[in-house]
Amino acid sequence: MPSYVQIFLESDTEHPGKKNLVLKTCVIVVSQTRGYRMTLDHINVDESIKRVKDLIDAEIDLSPALKASIDVLLLLVSILLNRLGLNSKNSSKPPSTDPNRKKKSRKTSDRKPGGQPGHNGKTLHKVEVPDEIKTIPIDRTSLPQGQYREVGFEARQVIDVDIATVVTEWRAEILEDSQGNRYTACFPEGVTRPVQYGIGVKINAVYMSQYQLIPYNRIEDHFLDQMQIPVSAGSIHNFNLDAFDRLDCFDIWVKNQLALSDLLHTDETGINIGGKRNWLHCTSTDGLSYFYPHTKRGCDALDEIGILPLYKGIICHDHWKPYYKYGSSHSLCNAHHLRELERASEQDGQQWASRMSALLKEINETTQSAGGRLETTESEKYRKRYRDLLREWF
Repeated sequence: MPSYVQIFLESDTEHPGKKNLVLKTCVIVVSQTRGYRMTLDHINVDESIKRVKDLIDAEIDLSPALKASIDVLLLLVSILLNRLGLNSKNSSKPPSTDPNRKKKSRKTSDRKPGGQPGHNGKTLHKVEVPDEIKTIPIDRTSLPQGQYREVGFEARQVIDVDIATVVTEWRAEILEDSQGNRYTACFPEGVTRPVQYGIGVKINAVYMSQYQLIPYNRIEDHFLDQMQIPVSAGSIHNFNLDAFDRLDCFDIWVKNQLALSDLLHTDETGINIGGKRNWLHCTSTDGLSYFYPHTKRGCDALDEIGILPLYKGIICHDHWKPYYKYGSSHSLCNAHHLRELERASEQDGQQWASRMSALLKEINETTQSAGGRLETTESEKYRKRYRDLLREWF
């Protein structure tokens, strides 16, 4: 759909003797063409705005107040038009916000179907001690007449799942002495009610809810349909709270390990909690990740989480300003750089951006092929190419 900007500049027709410019309102229909360039009747809007600015600068008799007002309006128009060209490929916007987004068709690959060389497969393997053995006798009436002796078996295994409900009844012995005093054996720890859920039910409910992200009502259906066990959404919620409390020590351990690492990756993304906008903060290494929801996006949340205030290493992030308050040094995310370079190349027509994007991708591929680290001479070579490209254009 087209977007609309209500602003236009033209000469003052009521006072032809004056060269002052006045603002008049009209509707400019702005459409997006391929490459995200903004056009008006096939005319580049960016160039049109530049011509208007040149006209204003050349106008000697234009009052300072009017000139300042026009400059502000043109700036706002440029910002609005600029935002219309943003998408998930050239900015930090999520793919869900892309207008009329289309899925890219997959490129034809020369690879054969199935697992590729080096891929860790999921092939079943025989177990040494099966749970059940069933012997299949030969129908001897189907054999030719003669004497036969058993020489072994050909074995095949079927690995299956047996979904069953197991009910364990604990019976505490009661003794009574000659005086009529009764003594009852102690039940195991955790067995506190006449009827209650076992640890297996709780583990499966937490796994499906928190790891597989299955809604509560579908987990209810799973237990009732598969095992005839009625489990309410309230019970599932309580299982999650119990698991959360039990993980308190692990929570502290993970935060300490992240704070002691040499390199941290940090990011945040908007989430919806109870219909309100919140932020899900993530702090991670190659082996550990810590997620924390908060109503704030900046330092208030990061201080409350408590990892970055203690951190003294390198933080890799997406230029978000609050991150610069923490750590000893910073590494900026190249995934974000590539998006911004694509926008500069396609929307703004900056030729250096496409060359820089190609160079960063080449460096990444070479580094991956080298096992994640380049030799000093190779690293210096790419550093020189990077700096030479910047000097050439800036």
